[in-house]
Amino acid sequence: MRVASPIPHKKARIEIIPLIDVMFFLLASFMMVSLSQVHMKGIKVNLPTGVSGETQSKKDYISVSVDKDGHYFFDKQEVGWDEMLPRLQKVYQENPEAKVFLRGDRGTVHGNVIHLLDILRAAGFYKIAFEIKSEAAKAVPAAPIPH
Repeated sequence: MRVASPIPHKKARIEIIPLIDVMFFLLASFMMVSLSQVHMKGIKVNLPTGVSGETQSKKDYISVSVDKDGHYFFDKQEVGWDEMLPRLQKVYQENPEAKVFLRGDRGTVHGNVIHLLDILRAAGFYKIAFEIKSEAAKAVPAAPIPH
């Protein structure tokens, strides 16, 4: 004997719309996380702020910095001022079109930044971007200076 169930029998369905929503959310989340991971080569210095300046790509670049005590850095590695020129000349021989970002601490003496700029020009680099801190972003390199 067959007894009917009081619960109506429905056919099972797989809803794909919520699955698509979840996949788009995960895709957007991973994209935002990957974009926020910026590889910084320069040392942490207290950059001066500026209103003008445009954001530039920081891919395949070198960073030279001077801190408030007058110590020079080449991609986060402290070097003496006499060692800076040979390193920069080597980079220039390997890639004359390399991007150079110059970072100077707000508290450093103006002469230290100018000395580092002279070393860069002696190595052959004439397209140099000064990195500043903008109100809109944490560290924004300015446009390269003309020679």
